[in-house]
Amino acid sequence: MQLFYNSSLSKHDLGFTFDREESKHIVKVLRKSDGDKLFVTNGIGDLFTTEVVLASENKCQVKIVNVEHFERRKQYLHLAVAPTKMNDRYEWFLEKATEIGVDEITPIICDHSERKNIKLERFQKIVQSASKQSLQYYSPIVNEAILLKDFLKQKHTGQIFIAHCEDGKKNTLKESIKPDGKIVILIGPEGDFSPNEIKISLENGFMPVSLGQTRLRTETAAIVACTCVAFCNE
Repeated sequence: MQLFYNSSLSKHDLGFTFDREESKHIVKVLRKSDGDKLFVTNGIGDLFTTEVVLASENKCQVKIVNVEHFERRKQYLHLAVAPTKMNDRYEWFLEKATEIGVDEITPIICDHSERKNIKLERFQKIVQSASKQSLQYYSPIVNEAILLKDFLKQKHTGQIFIAHCEDGKKNTLKESIKPDGKIVILIGPEGDFSPNEIKISLENGFMPVSLGQTRLRTETAAIVACTCVAFCNE
């Protein structure tokens, strides 16, 4: 099955028209014609079965013939990850974390962050594309970048962790997480969190955890954390 994405769709809609770029791909590349079935999600759990009524490269029109809703999995993973110096590494993380199973991503700006600006619209397109490729009916939320100190002021419920590299007694993330519920994990920048950031995070209830014996790049650490949570919920 090939999955398409349209965030504006609701279960009350009767049909819609794909934009020009998507229409050209459907008709010219996929060679779809009138009467063919297309599957579309709105990224919030709904799967629309549609039928092509006008196979035009400029505006492919479909009618909705069935809507099915899928419940979100019980576990909700929120990764708060500092932007990497090289933007393509962060984009790689976004794609892979989406494929593995993440629900929300917040870029956090830390004391040691070398990159402080992000392209939110591009990040959102990356996770939407990865959601389609991995046939997921929920597309991860990507938030605006926020200072770590402001992120910590927000109310975070469930299991909350910080993966930092400083010495000290820490259990592994695998040992610490419990299946289901909400999980928030802080992943720092190159150079790690500053001692003060770690102190403030602990004061706000974040539990320190280890992601293994080796020192990981930011994007690798985020993927390890995401994978660990995914396997915990198998």
